Amino acid sequence: MTRASLDKQPSEVAAMFDAVAAKYDLTNDVLALGQNRRWRRAVADAVGARPGRRVLDLAAGTGTSSLPFADAGAYTVPCDFSQGMLAEGRRRVPWMPFTAGDATRLPFADDVFDAVTISFGLRNVQDVDTALREMLRVTRPGGRLVICEFSHPTWAPLRTVYSEYLMRALPPVARKVSSSPDAYVYLAESIRAWPDQPGLARELQAAGWTSVAWRNLSGGIVTLHRGTKPAPADRPAADEAA
Repeated sequence: MTRASLDKQPSEVAAMFDAVAAKYDLTNDVLALGQNRRWRRAVADAVGARPGRRVLDLAAGTGTSSLPFADAGAYTVPCDFSQGMLAEGRRRVPWMPFTAGDATRLPFADDVFDAVTISFGLRNVQDVDTALREMLRVTRPGGRLVICEFSHPTWAPLRTVYSEYLMRALPPVARKVSSSPDAYVYLAESIRAWPDQPGLARELQAAGWTSVAWRNLSGGIVTLHRGTKPAPADRPAADEAA
């Protein structure tokens, strides 16, 4: 069984994703009932990739999430810490610059990217605050952060149905379509343990992001969080002294 625990040891999480790499995109299509394509479009609109821009796509997996940015003409770097995912991505899209990297120790210089985005990956990072600060470091002043992540449905009846789906329906479906179904038990547990929309927004603000906002997708099952890196003159004095 390849399954990480909720303390999210990086080696365990990476090994879990190595094991599901081959059928990862197919499994996601099935489990998300096709909604993940709509979510990717929302991320692409929020990132606003275009020629001359540099986009870092963290937890990019096989590169499926990165393609819309590259197709829009932006120089796009898919980054992931799962070697299995990277190998699968390089096999499918050999022209993309897949890069191995941990979100808490990004292998990039300061102020490099116009936009940093992470879809369904921040939840798997052991130290979210450090990751958010690393994303801030590699983003240019005025650049943006876009996070797409599972969240908490805003309508109580939907929350109940969704919780039942996560814990009862998702694991049996995963057993039919995934190469490592036990990993999806972790998926369900990690979604339930994740902070709600205001909670994650507070974490972005504490890490130094400004203009923090969010938009619910699919009734809050997924939420799109956004933030902007302030220009040096806009940062608090304590930050400038640091």
